[in-house]
Formats: sequence, C-alpha cells, structure tokens
Amino acid sequence: MEKPYNQSYENHARTIFGYHGVALSLFTINVAWSLYRLKRSFSSASTFVRADAGIAFLLAVALILLFFYARVFALTVQDRVIRLEMTLRLERLLPPDLQSRVHEFHVDQLIALRFASDEELPDLARRVLTENLTDRKTIKKMIKKWRPDFLRV
Repeated sequence: MEKPYNQSYENHARTIFGYHGVALSLFTINVAWSLYRLKRSFSSASTFVRADAGIAFLLAVALILLFFYARVFALTVQDRVIRLEMTLRLERLLPPDLQSRVHEFHVDQLIALRFASDEELPDLARRVLTENLTDRKTIKKMIKKWRPDFLRV
C-alpha cells in the first residue's frame, strides 16, 4: 500500500469526516428535533401526535446508539486482530528472556507498541513490562522510529 503521508504520533489518529462529522451531526440534530417535537406534543390534545413524537424520539435515540455501537464493535475486532498480530510479532522479535512474558502484555500496551519499529520494539517492550506502563499515549510518545499503520478502522 502506498503511504499517503509520513505517520507519527501527532498525526496517527484517523477521523472520517463523513462518519465523525456529517453522520454524527445529523443524528444529533435528529435527536434534538425529536425531543423538541416530543415536548411540544404534550401541549397537543391528540394522543396520536404524542405517540408519533414519542416513537420518533425513540428511533432517534436508537440511531445514535447504533452509530456508537457500530464503532465500538469495529474497534473491538480491530483490537483482537492487533493482539494476535502483536503476539506473533513479539514472539518473533523479543529476546528469549522476554518471550515467556508475552502473555503479560495488556491489550492497551500491545495497541500502543504496534507502532514501534522492529529495531526498538524489544527494548520498548522490556521497559513497558518493567515500569508497568499501561497508558497508550505514554507508550506511543516513547517511540522514536514510528511504524505506520494506515489500515486502522
């Protein structure tokens, strides 16, 4: 895959304008509008209008939940793949004294370590285990030679 840009800690986060910007904005506007209509429907004498507004509001809330859960489900699958990939990579690159400790890494540590180059991964992995570093940002900032990942969800 052609590299669209040099990836680093500062620019590795991925934001999709259509998803994070447009869709979320439209879903949020829909919830607000549905809530407004629901509040206004209580001044109406018609039970049908109240029911219609109530259903519209519930549907708007369901769409927001769907938006967020779809993201969470995709990220969970991605994290499982990263865990497998990094376990195999660590077993291949770590010195013998650390290979037996591969199972000690937490998923957050593996997710952060995936950006480390093959050359610096063994030393960085040792430091992560020794100092019990768990914060993704802290670990990512320690990486000197960034290994880009352009296939993130």
